[in-house]
Amino acid sequence: MAEKPRVKAPKQRTTSRSDAGDRTRKLLLIGAAVAGLIVAAVLFAAVGRGGNEPDEAAVREDLEAAGCTLEARIPKPPRGGGYHTVLTPGGTSADWNTDPPVAGAHYGQAAVFGIYSEQLEEARVVHNLEHGGIFIQYGSDVPETTVAELESFYNGHQTGTIMAPLPSLGDKIALGAWVVRDEEFEKQPALGRGYLAKCKTFDAGAFTSFYDAFQFRGPERFDPSDLQPGN
Repeated sequence: MAEKPRVKAPKQRTTSRSDAGDRTRKLLLIGAAVAGLIVAAVLFAAVGRGGNEPDEAAVREDLEAAGCTLEARIPKPPRGGGYHTVLTPGGTSADWNTDPPVAGAHYGQAAVFGIYSEQLEEARVVHNLEHGGIFIQYGSDVPETTVAELESFYNGHQTGTIMAPLPSLGDKIALGAWVVRDEEFEKQPALGRGYLAKCKTFDAGAFTSFYDAFQFRGPERFDPSDLQPGN
């Protein structure tokens, strides 16, 4: 059988230099317009949600919609020895301004990140928050079904989370974080703010909002890989 003739490629359309220049200018203008729209959209989103900075108002709205409260407290400045002024793991500090504490003075050694069945020493837990962690603590009157929901949530957020019972909370659940905004982080000491949320029920959306805004933003910036369970 005779070989079929190859199909010839279509001839390129010839254009004058002036036509090519006009087309190039049009493409450049279109590209610039598209880039401008992209930049404007990014800036609009950044302004609307506070950019990369935590949006306290949005978190408060989400928590209050779930029936929770949110406290924001500025810790007292560190003393001469820094923040490690609680000398024993079970000690307390007169400088704490929330219950449980979420920022400020603490013991010099953090607790190991993970989930616990017994109450932890709060002076250690504050140190975990200094490293960018978040605590989940729950009172003795929180139903077992709710505790199971908290454990399920913890399993999806193990990095940088410490979870334990705190009987004095009664029927409430507490979330705690110590947050320093990026522009403040450059100044030392960076006091930041301690955030304490309290809820009577578990709400995945509200808890996730708290995590997305406040985790890994402590006054000591640790890489999340250093905040794994067991560390």
